[in-house]
Amino acid sequence: MGHVVIVGAQWGDEGKGKVVDVLSRHVDAVVRFQGGNNAGHTLVVNGEKVVLHLLPSGVLRPGCLCVIGNGVVVDPAVLLEEIDALAASGRQLTPKELRISSRSQVIMPYHLALDRLREAALGDQRIGTTCRGIGPCYEDKVARRGVRMVDLVSPDRLAARVHQLLPEKNGAIQALGGEPLDADAIVEAYRPLGQRLAPFVGDAAVELHRLHRRGRQILFEGAQGTFLDIDHGTYPYVTSSTTLAGGACAGSGMGPTHIGEVVGIVKAYTTRVGAGVFPTEDVGEGGETLRAKGGEFGATTGRARRCGWFDAALVRQAARLNGLTRLALTKLDVLSGMEWIPVCVGYEGYADDDFPATLDDAIPVYEQMAGWTDDLTGCRSISELPENALRYVKRVEELVGVPVELVSVGPGRQETIVQGDLFTR
Repeated sequence: MGHVVIVGAQWGDEGKGKVVDVLSRHVDAVVRFQGGNNAGHTLVVNGEKVVLHLLPSGVLRPGCLCVIGNGVVVDPAVLLEEIDALAASGRQLTPKELRISSRSQVIMPYHLALDRLREAALGDQRIGTTCRGIGPCYEDKVARRGVRMVDLVSPDRLAARVHQLLPEKNGAIQALGGEPLDADAIVEAYRPLGQRLAPFVGDAAVELHRLHRRGRQILFEGAQGTFLDIDHGTYPYVTSSTTLAGGACAGSGMGPTHIGEVVGIVKAYTTRVGAGVFPTEDVGEGGETLRAKGGEFGATTGRARRCGWFDAALVRQAARLNGLTRLALTKLDVLSGMEWIPVCVGYEGYADDDFPATLDDAIPVYEQMAGWTDDLTGCRSISELPENALRYVKRVEELVGVPVELVSVGPGRQETIVQGDLFTR
């Protein structure tokens, strides 16, 4: 079997972290291949909540190699905070357990400043960015003026790059009303960060290929979701990287012929953080109920998530774009207690295999499914689900055209129903 890619099939926050954590017991390495600390993965293990922003979700599995690939943009201070927090809880990472690609781009102070200033300047038209410097860092990567991890860990290279790049950045910062930054102060602050991270930095792609040659299993963990993709998402309210399964190859250095499975993670309903079109959003009592029961607040920003109903048209498109082979359905337990559950089966005027380039005028077509009152958190097999909950799972399969082989019925690692060889072998 080839390696496995995990992607979010909605707008992010689908529960990828939990699914990766469940699957990580079967693999030898977990790879983050895009995004930065604008993503947050929440894991609940033995009743303890762990929120990760840059470290791959396999970090809680001793012996599992965690890789931050070249497609990730890294805030070194945030990464070290995560490493230190794990160490304080008794999980000390070693260079044999964490590898950061030397080709990863580094988020610099001027990226953070520009992100904040630009978002503020947009006023009511703001994108809803987390202001973590992600977009400006990717801009510099594409424009060939970035600072990479290989520069960060070399004091001389770091100083040369900062002094070369900062005059242009200060011009942009001042044009937006900000205060210019000092090059020497940046170098002084970032040098010790680079020295601390240096033991973890290397050619991550080479290590992944070594594992591949030895027949080891690798899991690629996406951040954000399909419809935040820079090309195929709800532009311009998207992130600045490729969030699709295809990005796992470019963002890690592994070829597409090495990928065998692509698992899409979907909530049993839909959420979105920030601005942008959301056809099935419920701004009334239904949405408030989903937010309260589902604890729908961002792991990174704490912002309340916008909530609405399952959008099969959206997820069908995600299945096509990613080549999904299996689905993992999360937060089914949140729907317990609802008499009727709306499900969007498509958009008015569009065939099942068609999808609009913009969703501004997408009008959902709903069907109503009977709900259930049972508590699902104790279910450990698909047959233990209440009849209407099982019907809901089967309807998701039918509408999307991809089998559901994992169902999450609670936040805990053990509150999971698994079926199929990928999840149970």
